[in-house]
Amino acid sequence: MAGLEVLFSCVSSAIARPQDVVVCFVHWEAVQNGYKCLGTGDEPRDGDKKSELLPAGWNTSGELYTLRYRSNDDKSTLLFKAITVDSTLIFNVMDSATEQISDLTVNVSDYIDAQHLHDFERVFKNTEDLANKVKSKLLPQVKGESSKKAKKSERDPLADTQRDDPLRIPTRTPSSSRQPNWSDPLAPFAAGGADLDPFGGRAGGMIVDPLRAGFPRPGFDPSHGVLPPGAVPPGARFDPFGPVGRRRPGPDPDHMPPPGYDDMFM
Repeated sequence: MAGLEVLFSCVSSAIARPQDVVVCFVHWEAVQNGYKCLGTGDEPRDGDKKSELLPAGWNTSGELYTLRYRSNDDKSTLLFKAITVDSTLIFNVMDSATEQISDLTVNVSDYIDAQHLHDFERVFKNTEDLANKVKSKLLPQVKGESSKKAKKSERDPLADTQRDDPLRIPTRTPSSSRQPNWSDPLAPFAAGGADLDPFGGRAGGMIVDPLRAGFPRPGFDPSHGVLPPGAVPPGARFDPFGPVGRRRPGPDPDHMPPPGYDDMFM
């Protein structure tokens, strides 16, 4: 863990008990997650400066540790306390901005070898497990780490918004590349099949579909009432809007004229 060894070397001469080592480790996790220490005690003091180091007198009591931290962006301040209870340390952290409180109980012997308090290579045990607990239970609101993760993920916020927007119109694809997923029953009795068996998944219905009812398909011409593939959603029924066939019938000279067609008052 980069930087922890340097910190440990700075405070090694002041370490007197295994609890001191745990507090040193938790302090470094706070630093790694976007905070710096302001000093000891519950109240701010004149001349407080943010530092990655532990302040003088940080472990004087041996039973109660009280430290104050501020985030790198100055938007959050933490009041950090650790109380020794038998062989455990009970951590309590309050964010003064949100008044949110988090806590963590650590069994010291699970993570510290009391026989090697001043040997950095041997004093720590299960550091990955302890680091995960500190980040998830004591420092869930840290903003520095979350911003780093956001930069690494490089997710497109616009894509997320479009995916979650229920009013977004889906992207249309050219009809030439879009093939309707229809069956193609050419039997003349296919029309009405779905009405006879609505739950059978059959095609066809009361309204005759010129593409599916057995009529010849001369070509796709909207003027003839025939639409190109993909123009009608799968399973949809519609009334033809023009006569089926290649030619539209026109007036016939042999047709009988209407009665009174030569009446000027008609």
